[in-house]
Amino acid sequence: MRRLKRGALGVMWALGGVLISVLMWELVKWLGGVISLPMNTSDSAMPHVWTMIGGVGQPEVRGSETTVLEAVVAASAYSLLIALGGFIIGVSVGLLLAIVMQRFAFMERGLLPFVIASQTVPLIALAPLITGIGNRISVGPVQWNTTYSVMFIAAYLAFFPLSVGALRGLQAPTATALELMRSYAATERAILFKLRFPASLPYLVPAMKVSAAAAVVGTVVAEISTGVKGGIGRLIVEYAREATAQPAKVYVAVFGAICMGLIAAAIVTALDVYLTRNLPKESRA
Repeated sequence: MRRLKRGALGVMWALGGVLISVLMWELVKWLGGVISLPMNTSDSAMPHVWTMIGGVGQPEVRGSETTVLEAVVAASAYSLLIALGGFIIGVSVGLLLAIVMQRFAFMERGLLPFVIASQTVPLIALAPLITGIGNRISVGPVQWNTTYSVMFIAAYLAFFPLSVGALRGLQAPTATALELMRSYAATERAILFKLRFPASLPYLVPAMKVSAAAAVVGTVVAEISTGVKGGIGRLIVEYAREATAQPAKVYVAVFGAICMGLIAAAIVTALDVYLTRNLPKESRA
């Protein structure tokens, strides 16, 4: 019952946040018509909320039976699959790095600065480079394509939050708990799976949520940078070119990308509920 109430309260807060965003959007647009603002609030650049809602049912192309909503849903689903693949790869690499750095102190001192430095490279410059190198790779009948490059970039952004969060979580057990495990002659593998992993869940889940969001962002940006077709990133670029005639279309595509991030976070939340289903309520508060 308590979980149900908390869930209902969360939904109410989410709806309240959406309502406040809508009111602020319309307020800024109204102020733009009254006073001079340092931004373009015209209908072509900043359409009304009801105009964006009406754009959902517009034909994607004149004379086409496919609506903008259907095109955005299909493109978002395609990008979400790529982001999911990048997320799985990034989480696997990040968790492996965290285990290695936790197990060997010299590896943490040697690898962690490079892990942090890897995130300082501008993604917009990295995407064409990865695509150019990847297109030359082939393993037997498997030929690297641009979709693999997008997934690689998503994994590149996803591994960092997970590796840092997992490392902090694996180091969370107290000296007393570690000494107790060693007094039972537990091996390092047993300590890892029976003590360190359970203790790291409060750190792993938030890190996975950040990694999921980073994978979605990486996918969208990589699709825009590499020009891969079929995804929401490419659709945003195509709709942006039509913004003068149909300004609502590009916002519908942007909302599709936002929904991708929300779905990714919901998947991680569901995984959190599954992993912590047997834990005491005090440790899940």
